Amino acid sequence: MKNLLKAQDLKAYYRLVGGTEIRAVDGVTLQLRPHEVLGIAGESGCGKSTLAAVMSLTHNPPLRVMDGLIMANGSNLLSLPPEQVRRKIKGTYISVVPQGAMNALNPTQRVRNFAIDMLQEHHPEMKKSEATDLAQSRLTDLSLPVRVLDSYPHELSGGMKQRAIIVLSTLLDPKVLIADEPTSALDVSSQRSVIRLLLTLLGEGIITSIAFITHELPLLRQVADRIAIMYAGKLVEVGTMEEIIFDPRHPYTKALMGSMLVPEKHVREQRIEAIPGVPPDLKNPPDGCRFHPRCPRRQEICSREEPLAKTVGDRTTWCWLMQ
Repeated sequence: MKNLLKAQDLKAYYRLVGGTEIRAVDGVTLQLRPHEVLGIAGESGCGKSTLAAVMSLTHNPPLRVMDGLIMANGSNLLSLPPEQVRRKIKGTYISVVPQGAMNALNPTQRVRNFAIDMLQEHHPEMKKSEATDLAQSRLTDLSLPVRVLDSYPHELSGGMKQRAIIVLSTLLDPKVLIADEPTSALDVSSQRSVIRLLLTLLGEGIITSIAFITHELPLLRQVADRIAIMYAGKLVEVGTMEEIIFDPRHPYTKALMGSMLVPEKHVREQRIEAIPGVPPDLKNPPDGCRFHPRCPRRQEICSREEPLAKTVGDRTTWCWLMQ
């Protein structure tokens, strides 16, 4: 199956004053397939948002790509000229709903101005009236009120603002939508509305695939086809939603599931336990498996050598226990 987007051996570090580097994404290989929702989950600070920024080509210093590729249609997007990325990739092939998106709109302008500016950036010949008609039509097609366009951001509820931003981000029908924590800070009802909108965009063919990034792993039970688990800048396990939620293999994935409340009865009746210890400092991560200082099943080799990828079917696990 041809991938829509692939990160290959991707390394992206924050380079601080004095030369210190924070290895936020450190050797990640991950594919996004057509017609799927790929969930990316892990504790805060594990590198999820950094991965989203790099894969959506929205990263800026002090974050730098140190190595690796981002492949789409046979091209390494990281090697394309900035003008081509701006005109031909951002918004059209890849679009992003960034973390904290509800603060992304200019509070002094109506939503329609954002839509017009974005559409004319890619289609300079488009008239304002045409851009407005396109935005109105998209809102109508998605059963959202057209009055949103005449509103200032402060006049919209948090849930409506988030949905409006998702619609604006997909006006150019991008193949890939990278949604970074799109339901954070929303109540349960608003979360449900946002998820329904994302799935409608996918079902209607407006977008082809979604990378859904969250620290709420049980939320992915509702939306994801596959789930990738990150820890300290690296992937530790990738598999189908059913495999990751109900049959986790990596000790970190098991611990992560065991620390969260989930709706399934046979899971929620288990005792909830916090993961002992704290994530490592990514300025100086531990040798070997980065989870080994917290792992209840660590072996001597875990502190010396990075685990190799073990793939069985659609699941890949980076753990010496699987070798």
